[in-house]
Amino acid sequence: MDASTQIDRCAAEWLARRDGDRWDARQQAELQAWLQADPAHRVAFLRVESAWDQSVRLKALRHAPPVADAAEGALPQQLPTRADERPASWMRRLSAIAALLVVGVLAGGAWWSSGLEQADYRTALGRLDTVSLSDGSRTTLASDSHISVRLGRGERRVALERGEGYFEVAKDPDRPFVVAVGEREVVAVGTAFSVRREGEQLRVVVTEGTVRLIDAGDKDAPGTLLPAGSVATTDGEGVLVRTQSLDEVARLVDWRNGFLVFQDTSLAAAAGEFNRYNVHRLEIGDDAAGALRVGGSFRWDHLDTFVALLETGFPVCAERRPERIVLHTAGAAACGR
Repeated sequence: MDASTQIDRCAAEWLARRDGDRWDARQQAELQAWLQADPAHRVAFLRVESAWDQSVRLKALRHAPPVADAAEGALPQQLPTRADERPASWMRRLSAIAALLVVGVLAGGAWWSSGLEQADYRTALGRLDTVSLSDGSRTTLASDSHISVRLGRGERRVALERGEGYFEVAKDPDRPFVVAVGEREVVAVGTAFSVRREGEQLRVVVTEGTVRLIDAGDKDAPGTLLPAGSVATTDGEGVLVRTQSLDEVARLVDWRNGFLVFQDTSLAAAAGEFNRYNVHRLEIGDDAAGALRVGGSFRWDHLDTFVALLETGFPVCAERRPERIVLHTAGAAACGR
């Protein structure tokens, strides 16, 4: 029996025990420890649990009174109540269920040979979403974002098609976690970072651990190592890396909590950030207004509050139209002053 099949069998046995009548807090703690010991355990358990739920035959076996779902006191009198005194025949039944589960998984899982998980996830404008992947990783998608996920046996790959994602990667040294953006790839094993795409350009913000930024066309090259606190941006000229404090990089991904943080940012750039989250757009009416520098933390869904603060503290007036707000320098004719 190879390691993968052995893990599947063990996962099936855990599932059969969990759905029995004698499951208790101690066994639950043991199961949690087994799941956390290796990402492969968690994947196998989720896969076997899905097969269990989807197979009518296995459901019937699970609900057969002598084995899995007998009511309290309904088990035959000859079965001892202590787990270590269960007869061999009962354990053989349990092993048979485990074997059937494994067979069901392998026979009905042709998709397993090509990948553990394949899916697309999208968010609408002004919406965020957190996705839990089957390997234990989590992805938070920013507004108007799209990722394609393929988790395989040798590699976990996410293509960032549009927008921005924050990735909290479950450790699995045997299966690197790759976020692909055009001709660039961000490679991690277990860490936390964000990747933002604007056309073929990207920005990587590393909040925990280390990632490697590489050229997809030259995977043998060492690439650029980015430890926690790194902010890497790409353009036609190459890669620019800045090192900031962990507090500073955390603010760059505070959009997950509903905030946009600006530090000596041009008003034109700040307007662009608000437009990533709002249907009601913010536009710059003249170069002088766009060149103003702003700072602070603002809720991205409170556009009117941000504009009101600008009018109060800056030489700015706002021309409010049905689908947009145009910002001008104070005294502009368009503002009626």
